[in-house]
Amino acid sequence: MEDKFNLKESLEGISAKLVSWLDSLILNLPNFLLAVIVFVFFIILAKYTGRLLNKLLAKKVKQDSIRHITVKVSKAIVILIGFFIALGILDLNKILTSVLAGAGVVGLAIGLALQGTLNNTFSGIILSFLPELQIGDWVETNSYAGEVTEINLRNIVIKQSDNNYVVIPNSKIVEEPFKNFSTTNRSRVMLNCGVGYSSDLEKVKEITIETISKHFPSRGNEQVEFMFTEFGDSSINFVVRFWTDVTKNRDILIAKDIAIIEVKKTFDKNGINIPFPIRTIDFSNTLNLQKPE
Repeated sequence: MEDKFNLKESLEGISAKLVSWLDSLILNLPNFLLAVIVFVFFIILAKYTGRLLNKLLAKKVKQDSIRHITVKVSKAIVILIGFFIALGILDLNKILTSVLAGAGVVGLAIGLALQGTLNNTFSGIILSFLPELQIGDWVETNSYAGEVTEINLRNIVIKQSDNNYVVIPNSKIVEEPFKNFSTTNRSRVMLNCGVGYSSDLEKVKEITIETISKHFPSRGNEQVEFMFTEFGDSSINFVVRFWTDVTKNRDILIAKDIAIIEVKKTFDKNGINIPFPIRTIDFSNTLNLQKPE
């Protein structure tokens, strides 16, 4: 015959269990407080470690993105060490083992589910240590152009010339080519123009090179290059290539602006025409107009 439910015995069992838990809590309270203090200490330590590491790297590493990534990773490592030490103080070795085993399984599942995110993360690490791309550089990539304002583990942020920000995933930067205007101090600028068919081409070449050389002095092996390129519909076209200081796309626009103004002034002084497109209408057919009788 089944035993009947005994409320008194059940209450006594619950009370005994609560008392044992309370005793265990009281006995482990010093360890618990110590674990909390240790964990908080490591959080503070991570903060100051990041600051110190940032100052040390600022003297030896020019690339800001490397410093930012290194500081974040170092702080995460210090906090993680503090977490495991706190678990050890609480004598939770079994729980620690379970946490590590569970973290492995969960990490595998998350890795499969977030392949794109992890791709961006590893691409961010690559970009952070890439000398050809640094914070403050002016770049063109993925049909966007602007100044790199941030490189993190997920994306880079570009500030365009219209003052708008563009966020581009790191994997796009790694997989696609990009042009960096800031890696070199000097760049060659190409200006296309045309002169009338009646112009003295040798004189056009001479005064154009002289004008450009005056306003854009060459350095070292640099030189102004002038070449006629084609017989156009209404002009003989040419290209003049010269060097100037360029760290962003705006510098090229400024150089072209100055060159166009000065070349136009020089052509006007020397009577050289820059023609606009001309269309000739042929009236070879004779039209007979008869007056009404």
